[in-house]
Amino acid sequence: MITVNIREDETFIKLGQALKKAGVVATGVDAKFVIQDGQVTLNGKVELQRGKKLYGGEVVSYNGETIEIVK
Repeated sequence: MITVNIREDETFIKLGQALKKAGVVATGVDAKFVIQDGQVTLNGKVELQRGKKLYGGEVVSYNGETIEIVK
């Protein structure tokens, strides 16, 4: 499992940013396409919004990787 920390001065991280920070996509454009293609799940459900706000405790899955969002 990959852990992505939300910056101390923020309360959330956006989905596309989390995928980049986790290193599972190289760019924001890559994140946009895999999200739009329905390849990313958030808490077990397909998520199609790149700008979806993620908070601590949420779990993202993509390409066999699990990413936990930590505050």
